[in-house]
Parts: sequence; C-alpha cells; structure tokens
Amino acid sequence: MKPIVIIGAGLAGLTLARVLHLNGIPATVYEGEPSINARTQGGQLDIHDFNGQTALEQCQLMDEFRSIINMGAEAMRFLDSGGELVGEIPDDGELTNPEVLRGELRRILAESLPDGTIQWGHKVASIHGSGTGHTVVFANGASIDTDILIGADGAWSRVRSYLNGAAPEYLGTLWAETFLHDVEARHPGSAQLVGRGAMLAMQPGRGIFGHREANDIIHSYAVLKKPLSWAETLDTTDRAQALQVIADQLGEGWSPELRQLLTAGDTDPVIRPIWGLPLGHTWDRIPGVMLVGDAAHLTPPDGDGANWALYDGAELGRLIAASTDDVDAAFDAFAEEMLPRSAASSEEGYQSFESTFGYNAPATLRNMMEGAKTYGHEYRD
Repeated sequence: MKPIVIIGAGLAGLTLARVLHLNGIPATVYEGEPSINARTQGGQLDIHDFNGQTALEQCQLMDEFRSIINMGAEAMRFLDSGGELVGEIPDDGELTNPEVLRGELRRILAESLPDGTIQWGHKVASIHGSGTGHTVVFANGASIDTDILIGADGAWSRVRSYLNGAAPEYLGTLWAETFLHDVEARHPGSAQLVGRGAMLAMQPGRGIFGHREANDIIHSYAVLKKPLSWAETLDTTDRAQALQVIADQLGEGWSPELRQLLTAGDTDPVIRPIWGLPLGHTWDRIPGVMLVGDAAHLTPPDGDGANWALYDGAELGRLIAASTDDVDAAFDAFAEEMLPRSAASSEEGYQSFESTFGYNAPATLRNMMEGAKTYGHEYRD
C-alpha cells in the first residue's frame, strides 16, 4: 500500500496516524506549525465516553490519557450576572466526560508515533491534481505527490478548498480570553467563584465563562455579540486597559467579582471569532481524498468538536486497515457514516450555542439545570 498523506497534526490527524501505525500502514503527517509547542493549544476539553474515549481506546492510549485528567473538573456552576448561583452540577467522579488540556492530549498522540511521522514546518500553499494523484505544494518550497490525501487541517482546510467545499462563516460572536495564574494564592475570590470545573454567567448575547484548568489556572472568556471588525479596534498594547475595555463591553449589571475574571487577567487578551461551516454543506468527491475533523464539519464550540475529531480519525483508520486494497471503498464507508452523523451533530451544536450564548440567555440556564436533572445528574439551586 502506498504511503498515506495526512495534512494537519491536530487531534483528528494524529489519531488517524496512530491507528494506521498500529495496523502497520505507513502515513506521514504534514503540519504547518514549526513544532508542537509553537503556540498555546487552547483550553481544557471534556472527553466523552461514547466517542472521544472510544477513539483513544482504539489508539491504545488510555493509560496515557488517564495520566493527564484534571480530576474534579467535570463540575459546572451557573450564575446570574450579579454573581448569584443559579445551579450547579457536581463532579460525580464517574469520569464519563473527564477534562484534559488540549495541548497535553495532542502531546500524548504525537509521542505515540514513530520519529519522522510528523513533518513540522510544512504549511500548505496549494494543492492540485496530477494525473490520477494529487500534488501538495508547501510554503517552504517542498512538494509531494500522493494517491491518498486526507485533510485533517481544521477550519481553514486547504484540502476542503481543493474539493470545492464551503468556507467557514462568522457566526457573530467573539470570545475574548485571558488567563489567571496561581489562583489559590493570587486570585482566591475568582477560584471560589469558578470552583473546580467550569462556570458560566450569561445575559442576552453576552457572558463570562471561567474554566479551572490544571496547574492552578483559570481560563476566562468574555462572550460578546460583535461585528468581526470590532476585534481590529481593540488596542492590546496596554493589557490592563484592553481587559477593562473588554469587560466594559458587557454593559451594566455584572458583579465586580465576575468582572475580575477578565480585568485581573495575567495574560494579554486574545480575540477568537467563532466560525462554523454552513449546515448541509458538501464538497466534491475526488478519488483518493477525504476530510476529517473540523475540515469536514466545523461547528461552534459545544463540547463535541474535539470528540468527533478523535472519533473521525480512529474510525477512518479502522476502515482503511480493513480495506487496504481499496482505500476509496474505505472512504465511501466512512463518508456514509460520518456525513449524516456530523450533520446532525452540527445542527445540535448550532442550537446549543445559540441557546447558551444567544438572546434568550440567561433563561436557558434554568433549562440546562432541568435537563441535567432529567438525565440523572444531581444539582443544587
């Protein structure tokens, strides 16, 4: 079997490469970043038992996964804008959705691959057809020819563009993030407010989200309905002033303790526009090419994206291993399952995102608590 080319060393691409490696199938992962530590890899992820953990079991990495779990972090607290508790879901210790840092999860996947599997510093410049195969040209001047090309290259996937797929759309919401360090000693009030897991406080179209991470850190976000151009107006040269401006965008009615999750930040703010692919989007089916993860089904953050990326990688790897003589048959089988599943998940993700961060907040917080009770979680209000 000819070597498989995977574009993108995110969770989907690395999981795919790991499953292929366990089945003796050669693959090379090309990644635009210069190294695994080139940038911060985002915050914590809750890894679900029915998709993300299933994928890690196929990767034979459950021991490594358990070693990076942030124990107790499944707890959730819901507050109103005045800082009063609406309800909370405690961490029940069952580890059905344990929390891990994205960077740590990516690390254990990368370390599970043979040396040389990941080719860092290979940002894709263009892709074009070459006879019956595909040529990938990189920004560093290198190029490769391959018969089997898999796009695991995220939101702005070059492989999706090669297949004439849709471009992401801005969803009208910005997340402005900062970190608070050494919170038990330096930010005890914030540590108590957030608790051991996640904390969410909302008004219609805006909110404050705090996430307790490993190493005594709180990852804080302001959620703002803003035009995309607003991010360009924020001067981040003065951290304190920039964080104050972000907090002021939330308007009145927020408790000082909630505002301090932003204004007391120890890191410069980073503005993250929220993007998603149109519901029902498709792409051209070209022999020898497939998409996984956000390249295939980018949706707004709802706790499922990373899990389905892991699952995509593991499932496609399994199908390829079962059909090494006909990879396109494996691609067809994967698409037959993945496309309707991702369409349903994307629709649910859009609905969840809007109900949580949209103009019906914070009434939906009470509904979330009722939903938690319906599905068997204990909570207090």
